[in-house]
Amino acid sequence: MKKQSDLLTKMKTYLCPPGNGVFTVNTAKERKEGLHQKLFKTTENIEALWMKSLDGLATSDAPCLLGVCSDTGGGILRGANWGPLFLREQLLADNPNLNIFDMGDIRVIPHLLHDKYLNDPTIANCRKALYGDEKSELPVSSLSITEDFTKNFYDTFPTKGIFAIGGDHSVSYPLVKSYLKAKKAQGKKVAVVHFDAHTDLLVERLGIDICFGSWATHVLEFLDSPALMHQIGIRSTGKSKEHWETTFGVHQHWAKDVKEKGAEKVANEIIEHYKKEGVQEIYVSFDIDAIDSSYASATGTPEKDGLDPHEAMTILKLISSNFPITGADIVEIAPFLATNEGKQSEPDTTLSVASSLGQFLIEAMANANRSISTNR
Repeated sequence: MKKQSDLLTKMKTYLCPPGNGVFTVNTAKERKEGLHQKLFKTTENIEALWMKSLDGLATSDAPCLLGVCSDTGGGILRGANWGPLFLREQLLADNPNLNIFDMGDIRVIPHLLHDKYLNDPTIANCRKALYGDEKSELPVSSLSITEDFTKNFYDTFPTKGIFAIGGDHSVSYPLVKSYLKAKKAQGKKVAVVHFDAHTDLLVERLGIDICFGSWATHVLEFLDSPALMHQIGIRSTGKSKEHWETTFGVHQHWAKDVKEKGAEKVANEIIEHYKKEGVQEIYVSFDIDAIDSSYASATGTPEKDGLDPHEAMTILKLISSNFPITGADIVEIAPFLATNEGKQSEPDTTLSVASSLGQFLIEAMANANRSISTNR
């Protein structure tokens, strides 16, 4: 019980109500109020109602939703910090009875990425701003807070799963790292399925080693083998598939491979490999730009010639029918970016695709939790 009490205290320190993770005054006020109305049936006293709702975490059997409203790790077009608010609202509009426990959003100082990039005076000032105590030992940057929180979450509730909404893809670094370390401690062999137009396998970008283009590189060490990461939808890179697979040891299925072979065959290749390796559980990290820009252009790096939603869903359904999906994230939804060339109604099209994918992943995680609980 002490672990649960300590986690609850940390949740009330590190998190804020759903939709409030974006540091802003008036922008999207109506959307925030609409989300709060759906979640709490009112727009008043949200902080108190949210804190009270956290008491139900221990007894909930639903996947846990976490928003990480940070785009500081991005670097092309910014705006993915709005993804958690907009996608939450879309998910609830499309699925009023969605079985999810919404923990809220990480408290984000929008200028900060990771504490290791900060000097001591800055950390002290930010601790004072966030926690009212410059001598606190708590982290202050979005990735550092997310990592500490998710580590505590899995230490307290090892069988619960987190469905996270970003944010740029750098937020997957702490999310996936904590998941992999927790599963290893449980003796579970797990794998990562990564949907993306880009490899995210840089070692660094302009001197920054953890960002949207390098997060995947730095979680590989926490897998039993780099080969347990399969990347799907790749098409925007200056190097060959052979370079990435040889250099990093991952498996890649470029968008053109999916088109040529068919989504079902690609999924079966992944499944066959994971079964051979004895994989027990799966984490899915889904960058919305894996989807062709004709379906999803409200993102910082929309790319043509990508997966269509049916192809992505086919792969997810086949994988989830063979392995429990016990962790997932959807990232890089930037609803205020108008990059659609006038061919779509954006951000509605992107949000609709992301909502369908999110609903499936949440339901897959709920089914996995029931299956694991039954077999425990």
